[in-house]
Amino acid sequence: MKKNVRYWLVIALLWTVSTARAQYVYDYKRTGDIYFEAKDYYSAAQYYNRALGTFKIKPEQILPYTVELRGKESGKLKDYETVIYKLAESYRHYYDYGNAEKYYEQAVGFNNNTLFPLARFWYGVCLRANGKYTTALEQFTKFKQEYNKTDDISARATLEIASCEFAVSEASRMPGYTISKLSGDVNAGGANYAPAVLAKNTLLYTSSRPDSSDLEKEKKSKKVNPYINNLFVATGEGSNFSNSRPVTIPEASGIDQGVATVSPDGNTIYLTRWTTKNGIKAAAIYSSKRKGNDWEDPKVLGVNVNVDGYSSMQPFVTSDGKYLLFASNRPGGMGKNDLWYCALENGVAGPAKNFGTNINTRDEEQAPFYDGEKKALIFSTDGRVGLGGLDFFISDGDFSSWGSPKNLGLPLNSPKDDVYFTAADSEHPMAGGYISSDRESVCCLEVFTIKKISKIISGLVLDCDGDLPLTGAKVTLLDTIVQRVIGQVTLDETGRYRFEAEPLKHYKIMAEKENYFSKAIYVNTDDLTKVDSMVNPTICLKRYEIGKPIILKDIYYDFDKATLRPQSLIVLDTVVSIMQDNPNIIIEMSAHTDSKGKDEYNMKLSQKRAQSCVDYLISKGISSERMIAKGYGETRPIAPNTLPNGKDNPEGRQLNRRTEFKVLRVTQLNQ
Repeated sequence: MKKNVRYWLVIALLWTVSTARAQYVYDYKRTGDIYFEAKDYYSAAQYYNRALGTFKIKPEQILPYTVELRGKESGKLKDYETVIYKLAESYRHYYDYGNAEKYYEQAVGFNNNTLFPLARFWYGVCLRANGKYTTALEQFTKFKQEYNKTDDISARATLEIASCEFAVSEASRMPGYTISKLSGDVNAGGANYAPAVLAKNTLLYTSSRPDSSDLEKEKKSKKVNPYINNLFVATGEGSNFSNSRPVTIPEASGIDQGVATVSPDGNTIYLTRWTTKNGIKAAAIYSSKRKGNDWEDPKVLGVNVNVDGYSSMQPFVTSDGKYLLFASNRPGGMGKNDLWYCALENGVAGPAKNFGTNINTRDEEQAPFYDGEKKALIFSTDGRVGLGGLDFFISDGDFSSWGSPKNLGLPLNSPKDDVYFTAADSEHPMAGGYISSDRESVCCLEVFTIKKISKIISGLVLDCDGDLPLTGAKVTLLDTIVQRVIGQVTLDETGRYRFEAEPLKHYKIMAEKENYFSKAIYVNTDDLTKVDSMVNPTICLKRYEIGKPIILKDIYYDFDKATLRPQSLIVLDTVVSIMQDNPNIIIEMSAHTDSKGKDEYNMKLSQKRAQSCVDYLISKGISSERMIAKGYGETRPIAPNTLPNGKDNPEGRQLNRRTEFKVLRVTQLNQ
């Protein structure tokens, strides 16, 4: 063969190989794009990874690269950068934040940032989801400086910055709960979430795991999706549940079902069913009645709960059976999914009411739970400052009004999604229970068990007269914000009380015993975020007898007048406290003189002085109907005004010039 012929054959062969290789690059990227547009992000990532391996890009062509190189390689570089960015997007969309972070980091390094203006924002999201709050804060701050639009992303970046700052501050707080992944077979395969207590030692939950029959169908036909959500039960206690099996509740072909709640009597399950129509997935709430050991075919709830064309899901029935709570994107909400509730009467749901702007935001609110003991709503949202993703919040309220939601902090919340709180004991919901979280998973929610770490406030109650423990006294703990009794104890011979308490609360501790003046102290539990216990100042209770005067020492008046001196007001303030802490007592405030002066004059002067004391108490908010002013002049001495030899007795006169009060009677309150 001639030399020039061989030369052209080699050139042709190289051109063919090069063309084929370019075609593979194009096919991998194009196939990845097809899957990406179809929102099959897992498959898209596989093809983008293959496409990425076919590029031969030098580091100097990426960052920083010269204008000359950019011009020569612009098409190739643009394809390469697009694959990098879409690979990051694909990983993020199926919650593989570790890999997504790696590729977003490359994307924010591209010289042409205008091609992917949101790369830095999503890079920050991935850093935050991976618990790298300080670095995430830097990226979000830089994004806000570079991003000039006023839109949802800009608003979200502001929230993310606040959340990163909050997360950094949370790291120094002591945890209020212990948490561990549920052992046994509950978390075996697929997503496992939305736990609920079906009966004693029986946990109801939702799982997307395939059963054996589905796997057999899947082997025969690739069109069958074995990962269908369904309800399962497991038996056990504490943090270990096993023997998982599907609930014997009728299924519908092609429909996912789960995320259920059980009525207080255990005879009705309210559950969510998802259907897909025209490529759009929608949810509705159904109910199923118990039928022996099985359940009847679920029936969709009426229009008060389910609105056609919208989703209603994640039902919860309160422990008293009076309300059905759920999440929905129905009209009339604040944003995406809002929280709603209906009154239940004989199992029939009344008109739905929105929880309002104190609870709902423009973003997601999900999975409501109501604590009947503490009268508090627990729910998840990504629309408030938190640790990232969906966080648990708590709001005090009673369906007439709701307090400002508070983040439940570490470890209930994590950088990822934390949702579906349920109580292990309905009588004491916040003592412990179960949650769902994807904190330890790349893709899926798992079930965790939580147990509250007891935070204690304690103290001692004594008898004021002997400084001895006051056995039999009753001590009550009250929440001053929601005006609710939290706990009550009767003291033993030690005189000590002990209550479990919440951090960041304002409490009133009331000590009382019959024939003793009740006394209240006020406690702020901010320090319980750093320690496990607080010891309150000792309380002493003063004994009284009906009609027996109690002398108030150091009550002084201007000479020959009824005007109270400033130092007297300090003593009278103790009477104000007694009257406030004992709203059921009626008292007499009395004043006395010595024997100097005329009887009539002394009587008038003492009456004016007693009235001055009463007027001061009235100025402090004590009702005039609870007090009587009485002047006794010199008629009731408690010491001789003169000595036996007839000389003056200054000490005796000083004792006689006194102010007293006494309890006249004890009334019944609220009558």
